[in-house]
Amino acid sequence: MKQHRPDNTLREAWILFMILGMIMINFPFIHIFNGDMSLLGIPRLVVYFMYGWPASIAVIWLFVRRLEQESQAQQNNNNNDLITR
Repeated sequence: MKQHRPDNTLREAWILFMILGMIMINFPFIHIFNGDMSLLGIPRLVVYFMYGWPASIAVIWLFVRRLEQESQAQQNNNNNDLITR
């Protein structure tokens, strides 16, 4: 059975979120929010972009932060292995 390492799972999730982000800014999905209705006087499309864009940036930041932590932990493990040899 194939064993998943945490970094592989994280990379697979990264690809999934990238595809989801591309879908979320594509015409058919945006068309859902482009209507006459508004939220507190602000068009839904504007609200969608005002909250969707920072949310996608936050997800990217979390992924980058996690990848940096994992690479630093792996680097520390490699250094410890060299010291014990």
